Amino acid sequence: MREMEFDGIVIGGGPNGLTTAGYLAKAGLKVAVLERRYEIGGGLATENLLLPGMLVDSHAIYHMMVDYAPPIRDFEFETKYDLQWIYPDLQMVMPFQDGSALALYKDPEKTAQSIRQFSEKDAESFLNFAKISQEAMGLFLAPASYVNPMPSLEQVAKLETHPTTKWDDELTGYTPKQIVDAWFENDKVRTLFLYCATMWGLDYDLEGLGYLVPLMMNRAYHFRLSHMGSHHLAHLFGKFISENGSRVISGCEIKRIVVENNEAKGVELKDGRIIKANKFVCSALNPHQTFYDYVGKEYLPPEMVTRLDQWEYSSMSFFTVHTALTEKPHFKIFDKHPELEDALIYVVGYECEQDLVDHFEASKRGELHDGGFNCCFPSIHDPIRVHRRPDSFVKHIGLMTMECAPYNLKDGGGLGWNKMRRPYAERCKAILEKYAPNMNKNTIVWDYIGTPLDTENKFPDMKQGCFKQGAYLPLQMGYMRPNEFCCQHDTPIKKLYVGGSSTHSGGMITFGPGFNAAEKIAADLGVKKWWPEPRGVKEARDLGLF
Repeated sequence: MREMEFDGIVIGGGPNGLTTAGYLAKAGLKVAVLERRYEIGGGLATENLLLPGMLVDSHAIYHMMVDYAPPIRDFEFETKYDLQWIYPDLQMVMPFQDGSALALYKDPEKTAQSIRQFSEKDAESFLNFAKISQEAMGLFLAPASYVNPMPSLEQVAKLETHPTTKWDDELTGYTPKQIVDAWFENDKVRTLFLYCATMWGLDYDLEGLGYLVPLMMNRAYHFRLSHMGSHHLAHLFGKFISENGSRVISGCEIKRIVVENNEAKGVELKDGRIIKANKFVCSALNPHQTFYDYVGKEYLPPEMVTRLDQWEYSSMSFFTVHTALTEKPHFKIFDKHPELEDALIYVVGYECEQDLVDHFEASKRGELHDGGFNCCFPSIHDPIRVHRRPDSFVKHIGLMTMECAPYNLKDGGGLGWNKMRRPYAERCKAILEKYAPNMNKNTIVWDYIGTPLDTENKFPDMKQGCFKQGAYLPLQMGYMRPNEFCCQHDTPIKKLYVGGSSTHSGGMITFGPGFNAAEKIAADLGVKKWWPEPRGVKEARDLGLF
């Protein structure tokens, strides 16, 4: 059987695997990226799932860390290549049935002006929160995403040395709801900001991760769309890797990671091919795939097996409805507030904070709740997403995204989605129609539904639809992600590394795990780093925060 040989192998061609491969390829290593699917990018997926010529981002659409993510700068995607970001001034609108609305802008001053309709005190509170959270982002939260973590007690001691990071760390023991309620008094304002704090998987009543609330709320008005779709970014990663002498090999079904004398030697595919790795193997998959499916428990310390058995996936994930539309949405609020047209995101279905809480609680019980979700109409901002004949009556694409849909339904578990996908999609459409009456059966001519079960089937590393490869829990973050045996991206098996979203700094396509894995591999191999330190890292080190 034919063999191939490389300096290193990266398993998984998602955003993190591509990041690791890109840095090491330009450093002079011959790297092979092995991808199960026939398209690289993982969650950076743009597909023709509606009518012909209509391109939808079927997984990742809102990019939250563009201004900090190292590969965007280091790979020269915006200068040497053709990557363009769409960054609307009006980021998010939450309309209410009484005709009022809250708006989040890139400029916090504009947001405060919107909040003043409801509470002068909350407007000032928001400006104060925006200021200190931006300081926390620049000083620590963003740079920490691109540095391998230290034990939590050591990190806390360093955070205590600066007033802003001390403030952020002191939020740790509070829940997102407690933090939002402490800062804001108006119920509608609380509703918007609790949604912002929890939209990426933080439970509203979970203690121990409060330090992430400033990050989540800050990023809620820094979202970008990728021009031509999220997959265009994956395409540029593939191009960069190839131009630097390495390869992306698609259609690879892995049988095992070859381990000899406690050292990773390569990968065996299910078709019998052996791909050798002389210097490293790095897996960007979830920890159970990497260590149980492809390595084997017999190669692992018993204590590590215990920790892997304790690894948890999120119980909630995405439910999405992509739509082909004959016209742009016209929300009721546009009649009084035309300035709120063409926002990037509209959040509908939550009239008060309790509505959001009730939605979470219903999802925890496995119930499909008539709650809220966010909407985006990408073709308004990026017309190239719709390639139709000029006389076509279908003009736009839309997306409804619910982030807290249960994976296991009360009736039928995960497989229950096969029965409930269509009825629930229609219920979501009915909610949207309440806010935008022209979004109805006459204007929505086609749709594509995505459930948490579909996410798991499409991306097996996202078990239970968990797009972060593991829940955000206090003992699954930082130095404990995925556990103390692999927290620096190396493992007890020599030359085997991990670099997926189940490692620091987690999911949501920040490119942090892939970057941190590349840093560790380069250091272990003595490879000269050609890239500069990420934004803010040197300054944080100089302040003694790392």
